[in-house]
Amino acid sequence: MLECANRRILVDCGMFQGSRELTEENATAFDFDPASVDFLLLTHAHLDHCGRLPLLAKRGFRGEVIATSATRELAHIVLTDAAHLQEEESRRQAYQRRGRGDEGVPAPLYTILDAFNSFDRFGRTVEYGQPLDLAPGIRVTFFDAGHILGSASVRVEATEGPHTRSILFSGDIGNAGRPLLPPPSPPGTADIVVMETTYGDRNHRSISDSVEELYSAIGAALGRGGNVIIPTFALERAQEILFALHQGVDRSKVTPALQVFLDSPMAISATEIFERHSELLNPRVTRLFREGDDPLRLPGLHFTRETADSMAINRITGGAVIMAGSGMCTGGRVRHHLRHNLWREESAVIFVGFAAHGTIARQIIDGAKQVRLFGEEIPVRSSIHTINGFSAHAGQRELLAWRRGIGGVQMTFLVHGEETAMNEFARHLQDCQVEMPRSGDIFDLGPAA
Repeated sequence: MLECANRRILVDCGMFQGSRELTEENATAFDFDPASVDFLLLTHAHLDHCGRLPLLAKRGFRGEVIATSATRELAHIVLTDAAHLQEEESRRQAYQRRGRGDEGVPAPLYTILDAFNSFDRFGRTVEYGQPLDLAPGIRVTFFDAGHILGSASVRVEATEGPHTRSILFSGDIGNAGRPLLPPPSPPGTADIVVMETTYGDRNHRSISDSVEELYSAIGAALGRGGNVIIPTFALERAQEILFALHQGVDRSKVTPALQVFLDSPMAISATEIFERHSELLNPRVTRLFREGDDPLRLPGLHFTRETADSMAINRITGGAVIMAGSGMCTGGRVRHHLRHNLWREESAVIFVGFAAHGTIARQIIDGAKQVRLFGEEIPVRSSIHTINGFSAHAGQRELLAWRRGIGGVQMTFLVHGEETAMNEFARHLQDCQVEMPRSGDIFDLGPAA
């Protein structure tokens, strides 16, 4: 929350993800009156950045949401899907409670109708690098963050009286060198930087090595007669894996007969939005689209929107690559596929993204011998692979390069990272004051020096 020039500006309004305690925290009251917020600047459409927007609107927010056009489209499908999952979970819990004689019905955090109502709050869309005057004394500029389609870092130039301060919010910074998106755009100068530190304590493998490992893991599992399960984030990760498999067919690294199931309605819709906004992609990828070679399609690709089609996949005992959400295995269809494959030595599970503490994905990655799915203890016998080069987040080296490329910084706030990552990253910043705020902390940014 930024208060300046008699306006209140919220940057993102995301959902906590991970443990049950964090899930319960989503429903608690905001630390502010939602009705008092004038603008919400949405950096991108990942659930941990936009997931509580319907709840914000439900509780009184009547301001304007400002984002890029791609973020606006993606946020609509993400929030609709999140509401659908919450309604399903509410019905499931109600059924279980009735079985125990408890007639209490747990309410979803928000409903599909709430999500639809929040879409009315979306107003102006912005272009990268084009300043927008929000109100007298407040100008914002969005820069390509290279994280997912439409993602942005946002610089706010705030003027009160004779003083002007520029505050740069990083959003999530992309991992440079990835195949689909261009690298993050340098945002120039800022007095104050508020930046993410998801991978502030480590670097990623190269994307080329990661792609080769993906091909190898798929080939080994198919050679054993098993399936490959890839818990997939619907935005960016799913499209990057499709692109890698498309390239694999072209390079004879992957057989054209490979059967690939994109078992996620949201990922399917997101893929279609990527195809519609190909001008935002890496120029080489944009050229492929222009020449009629869709790099997100391959011969054996199946889109499975319907539940019945998803269930039918579980009759396949070998030879399939199944990409399904959620990426952290906290919900969605991937849990069904894990239930049918995790105990099979011939199958493989490939994790290609961040897994928060408390999630099933993190339990498996950390070596759990069994995990609980749908009330059952499922043994972990399949081959487990963690390929972090596909991460949509910048590693430590790239985060430092992004931060050091900003001139005039007097103060840096480190956020959006586990405590160990933030502390390690802070050691590398010697050129300015560093703060690691906790929820509810308030800072007076004061006039420019």
